[in-house]
Amino acid sequence: MKKENFILPLLVAGVIALIYFSYFGHGDELGLFSEFDTKSNANREIVVKLLPEKGIENDGSGEVSFYVEDRVGKQVLVSGSVSLPADFGSATRVELMGHYNGSSFHVHELKVKD
Repeated sequence: MKKENFILPLLVAGVIALIYFSYFGHGDELGLFSEFDTKSNANREIVVKLLPEKGIENDGSGEVSFYVEDRVGKQVLVSGSVSLPADFGSATRVELMGHYNGSSFHVHELKVKD
C-alpha cells in the first residue's frame, strides 16, 4: 500500500482523539473556583483538595461543612446536605457537584477522588 492511503485515516484518528481528550478528558487535576459564574445556581463539578485540618463538621441532621482549596490555593467553605463517605476524612481530593456564590460553595453531591 502507498503512504498516501494512510495519511487520511491517521489524520481523522488524530482529530477524533483531540476532540475526545479536550472535551471528555478533563482529567483529575484540581479545578478553579474562578471559572464558576457566581450569579448562577447551576450545578457544576469541581475537583478540589480537602483541608481536614480546618475541621469537618457534621451536625447529625445531614448538614455538613468543611474547607477545600482549588488549584491556585483559594480556600472556600463548603456546606450542604450530603452524606459523607466513610473514607472522607482521609481523602486528599474530592469531587464536588454544586454551585459557588463567590464566598462559599453549596454542595449537592460529593465523591472521594483518592
